[in-house]
Amino acid sequence: MSENENKNTDMNTNIVTKNVGLKGTSSAQKYDFTFIDLFAGIGGFHLAMEKLGGKCVFASELKADLRDLYKKNFGIDCAGDINAVDIEKDIPKHDVLCAGFPCQPFSKAGKQQGFKDEKDRGNLFWKILEILKAKKPEYILLENVQNLETHDNGNTWAVIKKNLETLYEVNCAIISPHQFGIPQHRKRIYIVGRLKEKGGLKDFTFPSPDKKEECSIKKIIDENEPKYMHLKKQTRTHLEAWEHFIEILTQNNIALPTFPIWAMEWGATYDYEEKPPCQQSENELRGKKGKFGEEIKSGSNDDMLKQLPIYSQVVISNPKEQFPDWKKNFIRWNREFYFAHKELLDEWLPEIKKEGFENSHQKFEWNCGNGKNITKTLKDKIVQFRPSGIRVKLPTYSPALVLTTTQIPIFPWVKTPEGEVGRYMTKKEAARLQCMEDLKEYPNTIAEAFKAFGNAVNVEVVRLIAERLLEIK
Repeated sequence: MSENENKNTDMNTNIVTKNVGLKGTSSAQKYDFTFIDLFAGIGGFHLAMEKLGGKCVFASELKADLRDLYKKNFGIDCAGDINAVDIEKDIPKHDVLCAGFPCQPFSKAGKQQGFKDEKDRGNLFWKILEILKAKKPEYILLENVQNLETHDNGNTWAVIKKNLETLYEVNCAIISPHQFGIPQHRKRIYIVGRLKEKGGLKDFTFPSPDKKEECSIKKIIDENEPKYMHLKKQTRTHLEAWEHFIEILTQNNIALPTFPIWAMEWGATYDYEEKPPCQQSENELRGKKGKFGEEIKSGSNDDMLKQLPIYSQVVISNPKEQFPDWKKNFIRWNREFYFAHKELLDEWLPEIKKEGFENSHQKFEWNCGNGKNITKTLKDKIVQFRPSGIRVKLPTYSPALVLTTTQIPIFPWVKTPEGEVGRYMTKKEAARLQCMEDLKEYPNTIAEAFKAFGNAVNVEVVRLIAERLLEIK
């Protein structure tokens, strides 16, 4: 995902927001209203609406552990499966319907099945619509992944918009917390609506990004936090190897590549431009060089493919299909980089060919640029171990929170209370990224916490939007 600010369409953003902090603005206007919190998760919508004076009169959440946590934090018993709820009897009249409805059917990280999702998660929008028709709350505020707007060539959003517009005037915007000085890059689509019979959205505008507010990840870091996840010895070894790589290039006045480094491509000579390796014969592969420049030994096609970098082992059944252009470019650029600096790189390569280096840890992404003020080191950057490689970025804002502990951002410079240098982001810091530090209790483990926070809405972004919505007269 690009870290450039989104150039929104279908939104009006010509009003400047108030100053925004991680705890929100203490001067926020209080309103008297009721709301329901569907697919409530850890309670992001609840926190945001409560800050504006709202009272929650109904909440639903499928997962039992999150229902328990919701009760501890807000004193409300959540309904379970929303499909089992009797709308007329169980859901009271309310002013605002809030819902971060399940995003997996529309996410780029999933199968993108949308309304055809095999687990029926994509069909939960129809349950929202059923509630809207039965209760007719004045306002709606929905959240989902950015990809919802373009899913199925825009047809998914067109269906949602058309159905909502039977009762509501609606608008949407794609917004990320980092646009308001909150140090997290997480673009999401926010959908607002107001009953047409109440006058619709009138002059509603989404909050405008605050260009003056700079992001710094240090806003959310607590170096005295004792509950943190240690870096494994193997992880430190991987970081040290890539730190040495950066030192070698810097000492020899070589700019760090801004394309992903695929070290296993260095020295390779197999053909990839016209015909992907999976479609090549044994004779075409024999004698060429594969992963790390090692000669491809004879054997079955399957055995020979396994001697290539893993991204070139992919099976393409269509005989007319080639590798995508981006993959061809990355392969070509890596080969050119290696042959330009072969002598230096050959001395370093053994460091990442050791046992314990997974394929993804032999890839490296320097997302910091090569400006004069950019220090060439990992030690003051945010590092994240991703399937696409070890990603390094400036300590401005965090990438979106992920649902697996292996991808939690690392802060290499943070000194722990135990005297170690470098650790993972803590669950309290993740809560701050989502502006949820007011929660009384968090999930017990870091894994559970990151899954919950990763699925949650950002409280401050929701508060800013809801405040604009409730201002409509």
